[in-house]
Amino acid sequence: MTEQSLPPVAQRRAHSFTHHGITVDDPWAWLRDPGYPDVKDQDVLTYLEAENHWFEAAMSPLKSLTDDLFAEMKGRIKEDDQSVPQKDGDYIYWRAFETGAQYRKWYRKPVAGGDDQLILDEPALAGGHDYFRLGAMSVSPDGRYLAYAIDTNGSERFEARIKDLVSGEILPELIPDTLSSLVWTSDSKGLIYGIANDNWRTDNARLHWVGQSIENDVEIFHEDDEGFRVSIGLTSSEKWIVIATGDHVTSEAWLVPADNPTAAPQLVSARKPGREYDVDEHEGTLYIKTNDIHPNFRLVKATLDAPDQWVEVIGADAHFYLTDFTLFKSFYVTEGRQDGLDQIELRDYATHTPKRIPFPEASYSASLDDNPEYDVTKLRIGYESMVTPDTIYDYHLATGELEVLKVQEIPSGYDASRYTTERLMIPARDGTPIPVSIVYPADLPRDGSAPLHLYGYGAYGLAMEPGFSTSRLSLLDRGFAFALAHIRGGDDLGQQWYLDGKLDKRVNTFTDFVDVARGLVERGYSSKGRISISGGSAGGELMGAVINSDPDLWGAVVAHVPFVDVLNTMLDETLPLTPGEWPEWGNPIEDEAAFRTIQSYDPYTHVSAQDYPPLMVTAGLNDPRVTYWEPAKWVAKLRATKTDQNVLLLKTNMGAGHGGKSGRFESLHETAEEFAFILWQLGVED
Repeated sequence: MTEQSLPPVAQRRAHSFTHHGITVDDPWAWLRDPGYPDVKDQDVLTYLEAENHWFEAAMSPLKSLTDDLFAEMKGRIKEDDQSVPQKDGDYIYWRAFETGAQYRKWYRKPVAGGDDQLILDEPALAGGHDYFRLGAMSVSPDGRYLAYAIDTNGSERFEARIKDLVSGEILPELIPDTLSSLVWTSDSKGLIYGIANDNWRTDNARLHWVGQSIENDVEIFHEDDEGFRVSIGLTSSEKWIVIATGDHVTSEAWLVPADNPTAAPQLVSARKPGREYDVDEHEGTLYIKTNDIHPNFRLVKATLDAPDQWVEVIGADAHFYLTDFTLFKSFYVTEGRQDGLDQIELRDYATHTPKRIPFPEASYSASLDDNPEYDVTKLRIGYESMVTPDTIYDYHLATGELEVLKVQEIPSGYDASRYTTERLMIPARDGTPIPVSIVYPADLPRDGSAPLHLYGYGAYGLAMEPGFSTSRLSLLDRGFAFALAHIRGGDDLGQQWYLDGKLDKRVNTFTDFVDVARGLVERGYSSKGRISISGGSAGGELMGAVINSDPDLWGAVVAHVPFVDVLNTMLDETLPLTPGEWPEWGNPIEDEAAFRTIQSYDPYTHVSAQDYPPLMVTAGLNDPRVTYWEPAKWVAKLRATKTDQNVLLLKTNMGAGHGGKSGRFESLHETAEEFAFILWQLGVED
């Protein structure tokens, strides 16, 4: 019998812990290297590498199918694509891919005329690295300097540099461990940034003077609450630096003059538990979006002299969820969702009367795009739907015209008439209607014979936008329907929708997803066992929960970097994210009820001796969000416990983090692998 004839088996090593009088056994706890993030434990590495070999052996018969899928997906991408140029001050900026390139190049040229200037070369920066990600980047107000941050291993430990765009020189100062935006002072001489502390939490804002040693940098703000994170931005007028701090439910903002960054920060309004707010400034008046009296937020204003004395501008609405606002010189824009559908409205400062921009389809995704300037006569807008490729418009304020600037090009061809999209409402078991966005071939049989892919997330108040995907076409063209379940835990229908899927209501997220699947079966889109499902991170937790509760519904499951060891993670306050996550999941250290609630649904805890569907799991060795040992422990327990012979695969990216591989084609190849696995397990012939 060869080494590859049986899957790897991770040893059981006795380990247990006790909280609130409850003892939990965890025999695979050893898979967490105590030296993390520096993973050197040979037993751990040997197991992960054995799982990777098993993955490669299992997938090798699918190489031809994977290659075909990759070729299809790549053929739908315009390789030498570029963004629509946009004016910002004295320059016009854009970014572009060259044919065959994994990463972009960033360009500009003077508005007054002149040659194109290459300001940042991602392919050159990525050279020699298995992973590359560009983080924050910002051009100084005078146009001379570019500050940028890069991550070369997926750990989200960014290194910030400054480039002189006149000479092309990279300045000698290097700022390690940044985890924030990079914000310039008005005179282009100072840079505001935040670094991660020992537990990889940004609890500060610091000031660096260009040309000086970083040892001379000064801290201008510090956050003492370990559960809060600090972020940095600019007001729309660029007169004020905004230092925001908060967790998932509470926020606080401070203002610093952009022309006097060493001035004492001015508090907008002291933090109140459960209250969130965002602030911007227009001609001395502060505008603030807040959920102080209603979960769907309202817009208020205040003076700089009395920033916590709020006067209502736009009241809260149970049917309209205010998600964002942007101030311009002569008007402002609000964004939100009316009964779950994106809306963009323009308002004047005098009357605040809304003017809504109309969009043609019944289900779509629309938002402001790149609008860097304060004084504008037109707005850049992005729009797409499940059948309409990404479209960039300029909305002309004077005429109300939507001018098409660019429609996503699909070189291999695309005919929207071949597909149909719908927005359904499927009742959950408690009677709550759950929105579902679905796209399928126009000739899809409605007799239950078609395969269906169902995707979900349902956490952190993040909505699932019904947007376009070229990769998805590889499933649609093989007869699949593809559905997005807008389950509770996201904010698809407003902030209450989010609140109804977190903490002690977390189980709603899982049961909503199952009920959507059953509702789609009842409507003839597919049948039990013909449904593939996928989700990542908190969506991977969703995958773990629903295969525990309803394993026979699913024909194939893909769980990307799944957050499945929830109880252990929330009990470990040394992990970078844990204290800030307690408002989302509960604090099981201090709260026995939270402990019992998490334990009641924790996917790893509830692996049981039953048949499970075929499962493909991914992990990232350098992932700081869902640590590699969560999927590793889960797979190890599944192997030891499940009663079926279905395929179970674990692939750990040994040089990447939460998002998997970074290059556009390497990432695409991973999607091709995922789809090949799904087609294989559902028995769909190529």
